[in-house]
Amino acid sequence: MRVIAGTARGKNLQALPGEDITRPTINRVKEAMFSSVQFLVPGARVLDLFAGSGQLGIEALSRGAKSCLFVDRSTEALAVVRANCKTAGVDRQSDIRQGEAESFLANIRGPFDLALLDPPFHHDTVAAVLPLLAAKMAPGGVVLCETEREADLPEQAGALTLVKQYNYGKIKVSRYERGEEV
Repeated sequence: MRVIAGTARGKNLQALPGEDITRPTINRVKEAMFSSVQFLVPGARVLDLFAGSGQLGIEALSRGAKSCLFVDRSTEALAVVRANCKTAGVDRQSDIRQGEAESFLANIRGPFDLALLDPPFHHDTVAAVLPLLAAKMAPGGVVLCETEREADLPEQAGALTLVKQYNYGKIKVSRYERGEEV
């Protein structure tokens, strides 16, 4: 697993062994995700919820995001995130915190321009956190969710609207946007 583009391009990142705690995003899915938000990333405030190895947030930082808040409940995963941020040279723009997604979202301010969600599959986690996340997104903000292909996701979650879904084998990436407030 490596950083695809930007200042940390080609840097190899670590992941925890097995898929019990983390399941790294495959490169073609990661490339597609970032192609869809390439003009939003520079200067963005990013949230990598369910950070795992941190590869999605690190990719955003490498491509010019201003900052990234990495959140995961696993201390082992967060140790890998710290090491990966250091390897990629993005540790200064990184804020790494431990917590459960729902309780964390209830107590964080935001706003975020881009949120990256890659939670454990088969738990309906995305549907549960989207309404909480909606209030933390900046106007025009984008949420990219990686789920199993058969995941049932809402068309609307608070101020977030499902605008597109992409399928890559067994994986589905869903794009939610928060409308611009007038």
